[in-house]
Amino acid sequence: MGRILGGMSVPEQAGQVLMIGTPVAAPREITGDLTRLHLGGVFLAGRSTRSATALRADIAALTRSGGAVPPLVSLDQEGGSVQTLKGDDFPILPSAQRLGARSATELRDTVSGSARRLAAIGITLNLAPVADTVPADIAEANPPIGAFRRQYGSQPAKVAAAIRTAVPASQDAGVLTVLKHFPGLGRVRANTDVTADVIDAHTTADDPYLEPFRAGIEAGSAAVMMSSARYPRLDQETIAAYSEPIITGLLREKLGFRGLVMSDDLGAADAAAIAPVGERAVRFIAAGGDLALTIRPEDAKPMAEALTERAGKDEDFALRLKDAASHVLRVKDRAGLLSCG
Repeated sequence: MGRILGGMSVPEQAGQVLMIGTPVAAPREITGDLTRLHLGGVFLAGRSTRSATALRADIAALTRSGGAVPPLVSLDQEGGSVQTLKGDDFPILPSAQRLGARSATELRDTVSGSARRLAAIGITLNLAPVADTVPADIAEANPPIGAFRRQYGSQPAKVAAAIRTAVPASQDAGVLTVLKHFPGLGRVRANTDVTADVIDAHTTADDPYLEPFRAGIEAGSAAVMMSSARYPRLDQETIAAYSEPIITGLLREKLGFRGLVMSDDLGAADAAAIAPVGERAVRFIAAGGDLALTIRPEDAKPMAEALTERAGKDEDFALRLKDAASHVLRVKDRAGLLSCG
């Protein structure tokens, strides 16, 4: 891995820290940008009932397009209302809320069975499990999580127990996990996808609602996804995805996370649109993030260019960019994508 990173130019490093969306119905549409921009990851966007055989062929083509450094291929296969792949080869999964009410054995078997199906078609990263806790008195009044029953429970300890089961169940079956949405979306009253300024006025650095994230980190989750809400008791200035106090100070230093930090969608989501498209990726990486996600393919070029330009002007940012690329490569190595160390 060190040799690969040492041989990368700044534009190649910039590409590595980007995960770009492509339609799950036609994944190969991104092949050109994947090759030209050296993209670190691909996100299969939308919903599909295509066969495992067809999907496997498309994902293999994407993997080949990355050459010696294939992309991470990801999707949202949580279960319930959030399940990218369905159909004969991908059975409907229960919601996290429903699974959280069942036994640990059933949760483990459901997650591992789904992960085996994903691994068999070449998926390396699932943007799950949800580590957010939605209090019982909020429930469906929480638009991003509770309204879709995406939470494992209404008490942090219950959610933490489920996360401790779900993370190894998926990763031992061949698909790496992403804990989301740090430091938590369970107590907000608006959705960051469609609302510009979503605020959690509760979360602190010692909040018990961080326990599920801590549990997932201890269980070895490869990655953590940052929320795009604001948390004024942690950082009064900006959203979590652009916040050095939250990413570096809380997640890295206080909770001790050493894996991959990725963003929630920085493209179409209203909460992230407080800066020009390219600057969104720059702000995320500068704050301590490693893999900037956008579901919009057209964002790849401006984000890559902005990262490269900033690195050319700012030595500290150039070092941060290289460090972020190293985190991406470590996860690729863990996923078995790299042929050499």
